[in-house]
Amino acid sequence: MPSNPTTDLEVFPNPAPARDYHIHMEIPEFTCLCPKTGQPDFATLILDYIPNVNCVELKSLKLYIWSYRNEKAFHEAVTNRIADDLVAVLEPRYLRLTAKFYVRGGIFTNVIAEHRKPGWQPLPAVELAAFGAQPATRG
Repeated sequence: MPSNPTTDLEVFPNPAPARDYHIHMEIPEFTCLCPKTGQPDFATLILDYIPNVNCVELKSLKLYIWSYRNEKAFHEAVTNRIADDLVAVLEPRYLRLTAKFYVRGGIFTNVIAEHRKPGWQPLPAVELAAFGAQPATRG
């Protein structure tokens, strides 16, 4: 059964709602159309979020992203629209969408849209040494 692009985003319940954990996704095949020329624009989307109640279902995300391939949109507008749509269905504690557009006219464009649930504060970052790294010595 072939799949078709859709604007419907499906979610499933967060399996660990008591914990802040980070979901990271890279979507290297995003395509939309330049509203000025009609030529395709290509980007890698990087989605990072800390779920609250819901997580995004991957196949629906893939089909949602695919729905933009014939849409005319400026980089800034499409990045914010996708972030808004994800925030609407996920209601995440935190979400960052980075759109890294490939070169067009000698210019690379990166657009970053963020959302933070009101009142949510991240836990302090923990830095771990790389495996096999030697501890710093005082001399």
